[in-house]
Amino acid sequence: MKNLAACFVLLCAAAAAPAVHGQGGSKPPEQPPTVSSVLNTLYGVVEQQVVSAAEAMPEDKYSFAPTNGEFKGVRTFAEEVKHIGFANHLFFGPLMGETIDTKNIQQESNGPAELKTKAEIVQYLKDSFALGHKAIATITAGNQVTPLDKPVFPFLSTRLAIANIGTFHPMDHYGQMVEYLRMNSIIPPASRPRPPQQQSSSQPKPQP
Repeated sequence: MKNLAACFVLLCAAAAAPAVHGQGGSKPPEQPPTVSSVLNTLYGVVEQQVVSAAEAMPEDKYSFAPTNGEFKGVRTFAEEVKHIGFANHLFFGPLMGETIDTKNIQQESNGPAELKTKAEIVQYLKDSFALGHKAIATITAGNQVTPLDKPVFPFLSTRLAIANIGTFHPMDHYGQMVEYLRMNSIIPPASRPRPPQQQSSSQPKPQP
């Protein structure tokens, strides 16, 4: 429930960004939502939770994987993070001109083997989300369900399908990242209590 509440707060904040007032107190006209703006807002919430979790794990715990119980062969924390980055490229890359080879996808699904440090892995993750945002920005009401010529997989045959799986897939692995963090006594940033909002001294106080 805490994660759901945090997600709701992030969505409200993104949707209710403060308007900038021009000279004379005039307010610029609000832009109506578009397919890409709605999808990018939701994708941004996912990005914030996943990236903050990746940044919260100390570097010396990036090789951590559970051992108690039935966890044989599961990904390490580093591999979870790199897998999300790899999948972002797999889903969104073709929309941005990337050529994706799916012949060895199982072997390559844990991301580039040469990425070893936390800084390298987190940057790879951030860059993959940036790619996703750029790809989503190309989606319009006119092309969202237009069949793609050469989809990576049959179920990714439209831009809307790609945007949908690209948004929910990272959360599958975010759930595992959360467990890894908590097993190391780390509360995921998205689950931490938020400090009460401080009222600005420049704002007038409400009258009793």
